[in-house]
Amino acid sequence: MVPRPKDNSVVTSKWLYKIKHGVDRSAEKYKAMFVARDFSQKEGVDYDEIFAPVSRYTTIHLIISLATSQGWSLHQMDVMTTFLHGSLKEEVYLEQPEEFKVQDQRTHVCKLKKALHGLKQAPGLGMRGLIAIL
Repeated sequence: MVPRPKDNSVVTSKWLYKIKHGVDRSAEKYKAMFVARDFSQKEGVDYDEIFAPVSRYTTIHLIISLATSQGWSLHQMDVMTTFLHGSLKEEVYLEQPEEFKVQDQRTHVCKLKKALHGLKQAPGLGMRGLIAIL
């Protein structure tokens, strides 16, 4: 928590809620995700460039055919913690969520150390399945 900066913009945020249904349409899981609203970021002020590595199906097909022709074995894994390691180069400030405002610091904002879903600087979600060639 830091005092609101005068020269930097502050990104707003929101909660996304989702209900995962089972086969019988009953509620199986309740999920919540805290995301930043990227439309409140300004290019050249809050970020300089956007880069998010995403795998293409043609690349995956090429790797699979190459591994098959060479007799290599393939293993797949899910990368679920990519956002936990996304460092920020810029200073990004986030409004305090209404539900979690610190009573004695209501005018303060959160200074982010790591990327958050929804930021322009956050990596893309397209690379969740990763193929490793052994």
